[in-house]
Amino acid sequence: MNKGKLFQSTVVAALAGFIFGFDMVVISGADKPIQALWHTTPLFHGFFIMSMALWGTVIGSVFAGAPTEKYGRKKVLIWLGVMFIASAIGSALAQDPYTFSFFRLMGGIAIGVSSVAAPTYISEISNKNNRGKLVGMYQFNIVFGILIAYLSNYFLAGFGGDNDWRWMLAVLLIPAAIYTIMTLGLPESPRWLLSVKNDETGARKTLQAIGIDNIDETINEINISNEQDKVHGRLALFTKQHKKIISIAFFVAFFNQASGINFLLYYAPRILEEAGFPKDNSLLSSISLGMMNLIFTFVGLWLIDRIGRKTLLIIGSFGYIISLSMVAYGFIAQGAPAFMLSFLLLFIASHAIGQGAVIWVLISEIFPTPVRAKGQAFGASIHWIFAALITLITPVFLDKDHGIFKNNPWPIFAFFAVMMALQLVWILTKVPETKGVSLEDLQKKLVQ
Repeated sequence: MNKGKLFQSTVVAALAGFIFGFDMVVISGADKPIQALWHTTPLFHGFFIMSMALWGTVIGSVFAGAPTEKYGRKKVLIWLGVMFIASAIGSALAQDPYTFSFFRLMGGIAIGVSSVAAPTYISEISNKNNRGKLVGMYQFNIVFGILIAYLSNYFLAGFGGDNDWRWMLAVLLIPAAIYTIMTLGLPESPRWLLSVKNDETGARKTLQAIGIDNIDETINEINISNEQDKVHGRLALFTKQHKKIISIAFFVAFFNQASGINFLLYYAPRILEEAGFPKDNSLLSSISLGMMNLIFTFVGLWLIDRIGRKTLLIIGSFGYIISLSMVAYGFIAQGAPAFMLSFLLLFIASHAIGQGAVIWVLISEIFPTPVRAKGQAFGASIHWIFAALITLITPVFLDKDHGIFKNNPWPIFAFFAVMMALQLVWILTKVPETKGVSLEDLQKKLVQ
């Protein structure tokens, strides 16, 4: 048995998450320097500079399902690396906002596709007892990438003078190159080989490589599930039979962004300045947010296969409601910077242990194998559409000179707190528990 191959393959696929997290947050260090360099208006800056990568993720996630199904999980993961490399080089060397936007868009498309292909791949090589932990490694890599981006931005500040931001963006080339090389050695998903290519020999080879004990039983279970899909017409995503799982994927993705997590991650230095931190300390304080994210993601991954996905979502919701409400109150009462930072840290911890740990796991496991990539693409696209919208409009509300809430952003945090109260109601009434259930048994449970 080769359990090490399973872990190695998971780590390599999850490295796409590291690039996802790094790329998502590294722009926070380039936010103000680019706006000053190219004299962009708040709306132009929000669209072409800050949210362009996110619009790329929307495009990537929407269209990722078809190539992931047709060409396989492995080939798609390899090509993502090539796009990551091109994006890092192009955005770092860009001489105008439009060229910059093009390469940020390219990187965003790759991230959007990775949010479909990587969790799908990992869920299909794992088993019911370790699926939450292994797919959760994608999320761990996201938050690890976020932390490294904050650290990188902090240490590179002042390194290149007016070109600091270029060095911040260029660093992404290192993990992108490592990831691309390592994906070449991945085995293909056994479930894709059986369901799409009808390649039992290849599937057996992969199952043996990743250390599955009961290979014949696993293949038989997958084949029976595939036959039922064909008989019952479940090969299309948007059907009545998939109504329940489509609803779950939509709302878990929607509420993930309705928490305000991307709003905080993208604009952390700016928000901390609004909370009273000196400009020189805002980047350093952002690192504390990244550390809290990493620590509680560890906690979430340790708990996800023990107490379950639904329980973590409930815990996170209570944390969201308390922290966001107190941050809103802090802005109203002009609370001390330490007070504000403590509840921003609670917010990050609540996200990491709840939505952060659960979203990619839950979406990757609820759809049947023939439509898993398409279902993952649907859930990921909803996530990225709302992430892009929030990031796009934030400068309109937050900009010191022209923003709607330029004097006090408390209504933004109050709005997010209300949305998290709605999320709690949805979780308690609509979300099933999926821990400890095989993908094939989940299909029987959730597909109507």
